[in-house]
Amino acid sequence: MAATDRTKGSPRASVWLEGGPAPKRRSEQPSGLDREKIIEATVRLLDSEGLTKFSMRRLAAELGVTAMSVYWYVDTKDDLLELALDAVMAEMRLPDESEGDWRDRLRQLASEYRRLLVTHPWVPRLMGQYLNLGPHALAFSASAQGVLRHAGLPVSVRTGGLAATFQFVYGFGTIEGQYNERCRAAGVSQDEYFQRVMRSIEVAGKEDARLDAVLEDSKEIMEARGGSSVEEMRQRDFANGLDIVIAGIEALSRRAEGDGSGVEPPRRAE
Repeated sequence: MAATDRTKGSPRASVWLEGGPAPKRRSEQPSGLDREKIIEATVRLLDSEGLTKFSMRRLAAELGVTAMSVYWYVDTKDDLLELALDAVMAEMRLPDESEGDWRDRLRQLASEYRRLLVTHPWVPRLMGQYLNLGPHALAFSASAQGVLRHAGLPVSVRTGGLAATFQFVYGFGTIEGQYNERCRAAGVSQDEYFQRVMRSIEVAGKEDARLDAVLEDSKEIMEARGGSSVEEMRQRDFANGLDIVIAGIEALSRRAEGDGSGVEPPRRAE
């Protein structure tokens, strides 16, 4: 089958389904090339050039092979991107269920997830595109579910707890990563870009009373938050936002325990 024909037709649900991701073995395969090397090169290109510039031809050039050679190991570009997504999820350090409080474990998971989104700005888009059924994605999901189980959150609302936590992190990390990318593209530091934007808003506020009022309120909030750099302000916002989510989980768990609405007892580690 020609490489151009491999992308035709309806895309399959996931590379991890319908037979799994095992590569074909053929005598024509080029020597010195394997799936792991292809995935590593894919991640490097996505990190350096972004998702929009990525192509199988560009990948083949990076590897020093023909585009057809790559297709000995993956059927489609979609399959390769899904494999790359799960590969970078292996970078997250998952907490040990037998150690520490569930709140600390949830903070670790949230921080690792945020770091992944910022380190690899292409990841957020792919997470919304693929099912994420690879082994590392499933390990992360199991760890997150285990944390909320130990928190005493009722089964009926546990998916809501996961959504509240990790969609918050997803949004926070995605915006943070895009901001960092914009700064790099402009050739300025995060703090320089922030100051430039604030000066522009202040100038515009002098001509727009509504904008000026919002700016004044924002100044009060930012002063109360504190922080001498964009990184420090961002870290405080993330920690405070996560504390608010955790407080909500605690409150719901206590309420469910008080009215006997089916809270599972925390499972103890063996």
